[in-house]
Amino acid sequence: MGESEKRTARNKELTERGQWRNKMEFLLAMAGNIVGLGNVWRFPYLCFKNGGGAFLIPYILFAVTCGVPLFVLDICIGQYTKQSPAKFWGRLCPLAEGFGYGSYVISMYSTSAYNMLLAWALFYLISSMSFTLPWTTCGNHWNTVHCVELTSNQSNMILNSTQGNSSISSVIEFWNGRVLNISQGIDTLGTLNWEILLCLLASWVACYFCIWKGVKSTGKAVYFTATFPYVMMLLLMLRGLTLPGALTGIKYYLYPKPSYLADSQVWIDAGTQIFFSYSLATGSIAVFGSYNTYKNNSYRDCIWLCVLNSCTSFVAGFVVFSILGFMAEKLGVDMEDITESGPGLAFIAYPQAVALMPLPQLWSSCFFIMLLLLGLDTQFAGLELTVSTAIDVFPNVLRRPYMRELFLLFFCTACFCFQILMTTQGGIYIFQLIDYYGSSGASLLFMGLIESLIIGWIFGTDRMFDIIEDMCDIRPNAFFKYCWNYFTPLMCLGTLFFCIVKYKPLMYNNVYIYPNWAYGIGLFMVTISPVLVITWGLVKLYTSSGSLKERFKSVCTPDDKLPMTENQKVQLQISETIVAGI
Repeated sequence: MGESEKRTARNKELTERGQWRNKMEFLLAMAGNIVGLGNVWRFPYLCFKNGGGAFLIPYILFAVTCGVPLFVLDICIGQYTKQSPAKFWGRLCPLAEGFGYGSYVISMYSTSAYNMLLAWALFYLISSMSFTLPWTTCGNHWNTVHCVELTSNQSNMILNSTQGNSSISSVIEFWNGRVLNISQGIDTLGTLNWEILLCLLASWVACYFCIWKGVKSTGKAVYFTATFPYVMMLLLMLRGLTLPGALTGIKYYLYPKPSYLADSQVWIDAGTQIFFSYSLATGSIAVFGSYNTYKNNSYRDCIWLCVLNSCTSFVAGFVVFSILGFMAEKLGVDMEDITESGPGLAFIAYPQAVALMPLPQLWSSCFFIMLLLLGLDTQFAGLELTVSTAIDVFPNVLRRPYMRELFLLFFCTACFCFQILMTTQGGIYIFQLIDYYGSSGASLLFMGLIESLIIGWIFGTDRMFDIIEDMCDIRPNAFFKYCWNYFTPLMCLGTLFFCIVKYKPLMYNNVYIYPNWAYGIGLFMVTISPVLVITWGLVKLYTSSGSLKERFKSVCTPDDKLPMTENQKVQLQISETIVAGI
C-alpha cells in the first residue's frame, strides 16, 4: 500500500470515528465535563472544612504539580493517537495496556450511579413549580410528629440531620421521607419510588439523545448545557450577595486557619478534589481530545480549561456560602449547624435557604436547572468514553450503520435497569457505596502515579514534548518535564500513602454502619483497577519471548505504527538518504 493509500485509509477511519466540527465544540464539551457538581458543592465544603482560605495552598499546589500536567497529558495523547485509552495505552507502552481498561472501570462506576443525582434534581425541579414548596410544610403523608415547618421564629429545629434534637426540619423530612423514603439499611431495599423512577428514565432518555450521534450531537448539545449553568450561577451569586448575612457566610468560607495545614487529611482532600474536578485518570478527557484535529493547539486549550475549572470552583463558594450565611442569620443558628457535604448539601441546605427567600419557586427552579445541566455534561463524557472504547475495540462491528446507536441504547438501558435498585427505599445506601468506593481517591491517585511513571520513565518526556510541539506548534514549558518525572509521582505517592493510613469505613450520615459484606464490595471496587493494571502488565511480561531483559524491553517499546512527528519524518528521510548513498 502506497503512502497516499495509507493516508486515504487513515482519513476514512477518522471520518467514521467522528471529529469535532470546530474548536468551540471541543472547548464547551470539555468545560461541561470538568465543571460539575463537585465544583459547585464539594469544593466550597472542603474549603470550609479544611481551614478556609488556607485550603487554597494545598489545592493550588496539587493543581500545578498534578492537575494541569496530567490534564495536558491526557488531552494530548488522545489527540495524538485518535483512539480511546483502552487502545492507545497498549500502543504507547504494551506493559501499560491494562491502564486503559483500569481507568475505564473507574469511569463505569460513576456512569452507573451519576444519573441518580439528575433524577433527584429533576424531582426537586418539578416540585419547585408548585404553589407552595412541598418541603416547607408539615402535615404531609411523609412527615412525622417531630416535623417543624421552616419559619423564621423556629430557630431551634434540626438543620443538620446528624444532630440529636427531637425537632426535625420539614426540609430534611421531605428528603428522607418523600424523595428517598429511606429504609433502615442496605439490607432492606423496600419498595420502589415510582416518581423518582420516572425522573431517572427521563434523565437517561435525555442523555441518550444528546450523544446518540457521537460528537455531532454532543457538539450541538453543549452549546446550551455548558453555558447556561454559568448564567444560572451568575444570577444566584448576584442574588446571594444581596441577602442579609451573606458577608458572614463568605467570611466563614474564606477565613484562613493556617493550623489546618498540619493535618494530613487536608492534603488528602486537596489532592482528591483535583483528581475529581479535573476528571483525571478516568479516560473521559482523553476521549474528547481524540476527536480533535491533529494540529489543534490543545496545549494552550488545556491551560485555560484548568484555569476555568478552578476559578469556577472558587466562585461557586461565593454562591453557596452567601446563601448559607443568609440562612444562618435568618434562623439564628451557627454556620456549623447548616453545612454538610454530599447530597445533603445540595438537597437539604439549599432548599432550606430558598424557602426563606422572596419568590422561592424562581430561585429553587434556577438552582435545580443548573444542577441538571452540570450533571448532564459530566454524564456525556462517561457515556462517550464507553461508546468510544467499544467502537475502538470492535471497529468492524460497531462502525456499521446504526450500530453505535444500538450499542448506546443497550448500555443506557442496562445502566437504567441497574439504577432501579437506587430508586428503592434502600437505594441511597447503594448510591453512596458506589460514590464513596467506586471513584475512590486512592484509586485515582494510583492511576495518576502509574500514568506519570509510564510517560516520564518509559515512553519518555522528550518524545512527549516532540509530539506536543508537532501538534501545537509550541514546545511545552520545561516545568512539565519535572512534573511528569518527579513532582507528580511523588505527590500522588505521598497522598496515596496517607489515604491508606487514614482510611475510614463508609458511614451514612455518620450514624449508619454498613454490614461487612458491603465493605467487602467497596474494597473490591477500590482495588479492581490497580489489580487490573498490575496483573495485565505481568501477563504481558510473562507471555513475551526472550530473556527477562528482552521481554521488559519489548513490552516497554511503543508501537512503530504510531503517527510520526515532523522531526521523526525528517530523521527518517536523512537515514534513508544515507542508506541510499551507501
